[in-house]
Amino acid sequence: MTPAIEINDLHKYFGDLEVLKGIDFEVSDGEVVCIIGPSGSGKSTLLRCVNRLEESTSGTILIEGEDITDPDADVDHLRTRIGMVFQQFNLFPHLDVVHNLTIAQTKVLKRSKKEAGEIAHDVLERVGLLDKIHEYPIRLSGGQQQRVAIARALAMNPDMMLFDEPTSSLDPELVGEVLDVMRRLARDGMTMMVVTHEMSFAIEVADRVVFMDDGVVVEEGLPSVVLQEPKTERARRFLRMVIDK
Repeated sequence: MTPAIEINDLHKYFGDLEVLKGIDFEVSDGEVVCIIGPSGSGKSTLLRCVNRLEESTSGTILIEGEDITDPDADVDHLRTRIGMVFQQFNLFPHLDVVHNLTIAQTKVLKRSKKEAGEIAHDVLERVGLLDKIHEYPIRLSGGQQQRVAIARALAMNPDMMLFDEPTSSLDPELVGEVLDVMRRLARDGMTMMVVTHEMSFAIEVADRVVFMDDGVVVEEGLPSVVLQEPKTERARRFLRMVIDK
């Protein structure tokens, strides 16, 4: 079966600095992969390369068998299959929630305003924010804004979702509501790559955990193994620091 995401010998340089040093792994359809590691290890860069927000230096990334790194690839079309949620919410402050959710649907997918509105209604209900459909972002909490950002991505009917530390900008009491939405997505079978420091979420939801450091995959495997019985000293040291915080 064709993997949802297949990454082969991926390298990324910023000038003379090599940030990704030959990354190889796959994400199967319906699999949840959590990527952990210290700051500067290349996690977010990897995620941004998957949907070509960053151009990789060499290597290939296949999205459902199609090479998004190919210069001739229809990147806009491939990106419609990939939802992305960032650390910052990136909502349009001058648009209310419903228009934040419909603008890409009508402009990119060419849906009618009626269809886009119905889909916005459905995904807002899915993330528990239908009552905020006409609010502006400034009137929402950080957790609510991030849930709107997730809903906006879901409104495009992606085949997979990429999450780049989606709770890192939130106050601790707001983290749970975002993780609850992500748990429901995982239960519904959404393919997900999640860069996170939320170890409890990773052990509960992930099918696989990938530990990165200094631009390489140091180890990967079942959450119960990588997070509780890591094989490498580097992973053990990192996890001690994270868990002791």
